Amino acid sequence: MPNPRPRILLLIPHLGGGGAERVVSLLARGLDQEKYELHLGVVTQTETTGAELPSWVRVHALGAPRVRAGAFKLLGLVRRVKPDLILSGMFHLNFLVLLLRPFFPRRTCVLVRQNGTVSAMLDSGGLPRYTRLLYRLLYRRADRVICQTRSMADDIAGELGLPQSQLAVLPNPVDLEEIRNFIGENPVPWPAPGPHLLAVGRLSSEKGFDLLLQALALILGQVPGVSLLIAGAGPEEARLKAQCQASGLDTAVRFAGQITRPWTSFPNATLFVLASRHEGLPNALLEAAAGGLPIVALPASGGVVELLRNQPGVWLAPEVSAEALAASLLAALGSLRSGERFTHSFMEEFRTDRAIHAYEELIDRTLQENPR
Repeated sequence: MPNPRPRILLLIPHLGGGGAERVVSLLARGLDQEKYELHLGVVTQTETTGAELPSWVRVHALGAPRVRAGAFKLLGLVRRVKPDLILSGMFHLNFLVLLLRPFFPRRTCVLVRQNGTVSAMLDSGGLPRYTRLLYRLLYRRADRVICQTRSMADDIAGELGLPQSQLAVLPNPVDLEEIRNFIGENPVPWPAPGPHLLAVGRLSSEKGFDLLLQALALILGQVPGVSLLIAGAGPEEARLKAQCQASGLDTAVRFAGQITRPWTSFPNATLFVLASRHEGLPNALLEAAAGGLPIVALPASGGVVELLRNQPGVWLAPEVSAEALAASLLAALGSLRSGERFTHSFMEEFRTDRAIHAYEELIDRTLQENPR
């Protein structure tokens, strides 16, 4: 009798969130159903209607009030499903999974996906002091730590003392076809008032929306009609709205809240802005590039710089500051024609089929190293 398909349990805090959640959702949709028995654990939701997942993915909504309160529910799920491999998609959930690993079935493999540059996250001051200790103690328990860029992997190796053999560099899957088909069916309006800037991300300090608002205030008098749409939600929303009011930006800035498919805002955007203080390789940036948007970005990480340096249709600021961002915005807006778009050929490596194939190779290799 042939061996049954390996059971793969993908874990995310919730569906419909930011880039990390979209990566895991794309994996659930794209991993080979004939090769694997696929399960998706959603920690902080009680139901998952409208998730648009294929019927062969078994979804488990744990309904915990927050990730750190989901330990017993998660442990119960692992003991019911008995997965051969768990893949966790965000750092705070990674901590919980690795903390519980000694209580999992002995041959359960664990992959964790790191969704930010560790050294920058730890140095930002926005995390508890014990976070560094958790990283050092718990990440050693993973079979592999998945990074989006080589600079992220080198950073983790240096910061946490992990061997390179424990690190894997895999591209984020991005649904280029869905994004480009939408853009093709909804062409850029011509002519259009503006220019219109678009920024997407969680409203939190590391995303640098306060820097973007400062930069917008600096260029407002030089670019008549400029506007900014911010798509996202988070703890900094009230403070950012107060900053808009204090800076006289009320009529120039609109907060759209969380948008499940950010590319629905692409046709009306003149350019995309990445204002993050620190990032790994954000999906919002990749999705904007997939949609052909011109890009203005701060050098939020080595991975961002490696990807964008000297690329057509990209204005990469020399430093992380509002002044550098304002100068790059002025340079871009002074060069762009109305509705101009770019191919961004560097996006081909992030195609869903290529990225998911790379994930499958890592899953298979990890399972082979730990036979059932």
